[in-house]
Amino acid sequence: MERPGWAPQGIDLTVPSVSRMYDYYLGGSHNFAADRAAARKAIAAFPGLPKIMQANRAFTRRAVRYAVAEGVTQFLDIGSGIPTFGNVHEVARAADPAARVLYVDNDPVAVAHSRAVLAGDERAGIAAADFRDPASVLGCAEAERLLDLRRPVALLLVALLHFLPDEEKPEGHVATLRDALAPGSLLILTHATTEAGLATHEQGAELSDVYRRGGATLVMRGRAATERFFDGFTLVEPGLVPLPEWRPDGPADEEDPVAAAGFAGVGRKA
Repeated sequence: MERPGWAPQGIDLTVPSVSRMYDYYLGGSHNFAADRAAARKAIAAFPGLPKIMQANRAFTRRAVRYAVAEGVTQFLDIGSGIPTFGNVHEVARAADPAARVLYVDNDPVAVAHSRAVLAGDERAGIAAADFRDPASVLGCAEAERLLDLRRPVALLLVALLHFLPDEEKPEGHVATLRDALAPGSLLILTHATTEAGLATHEQGAELSDVYRRGGATLVMRGRAATERFFDGFTLVEPGLVPLPEWRPDGPADEEDPVAAAGFAGVGRKA
């Protein structure tokens, strides 16, 4: 298999990646044949996945604009993936040109492409680190350069936590990050579910199996389990809701109901 020029050496092109599958769902080009094959199986198992990912991105844009309107202009986006049009730094800077953004990912393709996109940008950067090691995130050189943890930060965990099973203690990692943030900081979060939208529990199980066969874990959590990630934060209105229902730009009933198969919420640290 020919290796594209943008693909870092040392990665196995035959093993699908969560980040590159997400890129495929959104119509991107930074994915390999293995990613596309796995993504097509995922769509077959869970119809409407691209619509769900588009709704996920649309929520993120609304939440970033909300953060800036609330005076939060520092963003820590963990599990940021491969940059696409309308990424966090673009949306934040449209609202406040001084906004600062640190992207974090552990996928080499996402990191390499982010570095290329952000080259020369003094107010945005990318760190190769893992959510499961919060110290590696908070202590990296780019965090020290870009973020002032004495001031509020918007922490984005968008479409990330459903890839961590309970035994990896994702709630504890969220708590560690929360405790490092100043009062007034925000948690912006989305999570896959079959409790909202049109997908059945059986389809959710089939989708999880597709990811498992590709070497990743996908956990569908319900509302109660997802709300626990907001411990120490106060959910802002309208609370934890299906993706299209969080402060929609237009009438929520105009959204494709298939896009509701995910919870979205924003919480504020007191």
